Amino acid sequence: MGAAVDWGLAEKVAVRAAGREPFAESYHYASLSTDFEELTARAEEQVALTTGLRSHSGLARARVTDRQGWVRANIASFQRLLRPITDRLEDNLSSNPLAPVASRVAGAEMGMVLGWMSTRVLGQYDLLVIEDEHPEEQDIVYYVGPNIIGLEKRFAFPPREFRHWLALHEVTHRAQFTGIPWMREHFLGLVGQTVDAVDPDPKRFLDALGRVAAEARSGKNPLDDGGVMALLASPDQKLVLDQVAGLMSLLEGHGDVTMDRAGADQIPSADRFGAVLRQRRAEANPFAKFLQKFIGLEAKMKQYEQGERFIEAVEKEGGTELLDLAWVEPSNLPSIEEIRDPQAWIARVVPTVAA
Repeated sequence: MGAAVDWGLAEKVAVRAAGREPFAESYHYASLSTDFEELTARAEEQVALTTGLRSHSGLARARVTDRQGWVRANIASFQRLLRPITDRLEDNLSSNPLAPVASRVAGAEMGMVLGWMSTRVLGQYDLLVIEDEHPEEQDIVYYVGPNIIGLEKRFAFPPREFRHWLALHEVTHRAQFTGIPWMREHFLGLVGQTVDAVDPDPKRFLDALGRVAAEARSGKNPLDDGGVMALLASPDQKLVLDQVAGLMSLLEGHGDVTMDRAGADQIPSADRFGAVLRQRRAEANPFAKFLQKFIGLEAKMKQYEQGERFIEAVEKEGGTELLDLAWVEPSNLPSIEEIRDPQAWIARVVPTVAA
């Protein structure tokens, strides 16, 4: 039986699409690994002092990689994450003579998306590798060296400040997932529910395309609310996706707020770093903007803003003590509707805790 996705082709296409960052040969490149080892450790302590979240999984491990290394790490994660879908697709396609063609098309499409993303990503905390194999390749904070050097050069960023700023954000995410005892399993459970519920019936895909055309004719971009995954979701899946969106908005907003607070006295250029990256997102070319919408990345960008506004409103009402109620148990997490209406979350959670 052939694979539903030709992962080998996906890697080849992604590596080719990733290209080479012209500043990757800079003499500054050699300092990345030693800098990020030191700054990741410093950031971890600062995040713990700022948030009270300290990892139960030991010290963070930093790894500087190139675009190709990032692609390979994410293909490994996607293979595991999508296995419930690809296994069912392989069963459905086993007697289809066009299965090899479909496998290569899926691989090429996956490769194009990952290749493009590898040119944009700066850092990533990898939590999707959830099997026991290769433990040395798990729980790693990645930094994509060529992209970081490229931004430092183009915008004359002070390298140590910028790297410290990036480390604070990624280490905050690790603290969220390894410092809150139930968070990692809860998040992966939500992702698993979404993946398990995907119907690999091609008819659903055709029905979704019909909805795309109808919404486009009405003047609405059907990819605005979370990309193709949200578009293909069933009503039950949309409920889970709303939970994921609420959680990710909270975590991304918390990451940005913590990054600013934990390094406030040591990263004087932080405001400029944030402004440049926001402008970088806004000035993406038309193809990049479409791709961002298609894969849901634009929705993710909105999560930063919505999450920060939620945290600001909650802390204005009751300080960090009120916000910390979100970390008590999964039922205290805000939905995406509550992220947009913080008072609704406060009204729901405070009486529950008081009781």
